[in-house]
Amino acid sequence: MKECIILAGGLGTRLRTVVAELPKCMAPVAGRPFIDYVIDYFVSQGIEKFVLALGYKAEVIIGHIQEQYPQLDVQFSIEIEPLGTGGAIKKACGLLEGKAAVVTNGDTLYKVDIGEASAAFSLQKADCTLILKPMQNFERYGVVELDEKSRITAFKEKQFYEEGLINGGVYLLNTGPFVKEEFAEKFSFEKDYLEAFYGLRQMTGVVQDVYFIDIGIPEDFEKAQVELA
Repeated sequence: MKECIILAGGLGTRLRTVVAELPKCMAPVAGRPFIDYVIDYFVSQGIEKFVLALGYKAEVIIGHIQEQYPQLDVQFSIEIEPLGTGGAIKKACGLLEGKAAVVTNGDTLYKVDIGEASAAFSLQKADCTLILKPMQNFERYGVVELDEKSRITAFKEKQFYEEGLINGGVYLLNTGPFVKEEFAEKFSFEKDYLEAFYGLRQMTGVVQDVYFIDIGIPEDFEKAQVELA
């Protein structure tokens, strides 16, 4: 697994109180744009090529990446108007070279073991493998349930849970079948693909209890300033 799509088109609306007028992935954390931590980590996991799916203020991200990562093998997939997470991924798939890729979010750092996840993805002949984070006492995320063969059996709505597995926002995607699915031009990867197709396609989960931070809300953005310093 050598290629990675990073979804980085978000407006960062919920962060406007602490980060004015920047794409969410460019929010400064401990002196660096957050996306730097994402790129650096996935490079350390063996990713050799990145496709950044961009929208809002794409030029800000492109300028930063070209300046800070001049040697990085990176291409930019730019939405003229928002396509939703699914539409953004489908468009970005057109810039990939291989038949499978890691997909992640530019506002989340989940320090997954790509080698372990890739082995499971291949063994299970999965259309999509989700890397799942165990959590306790939370209500910000929904829960994903698995059977004994690691196949996804349910996506449960957001509410308070004492414990459960959450979608960590890192996917291993078999891109060929995915781009052939019939979707609207604008669609949600989570709702219109994962939740709609898990019973019809080979969708599996790999549980990895490793570092996870999502800077989408001010409280966790401030938490990241300390943890990633």
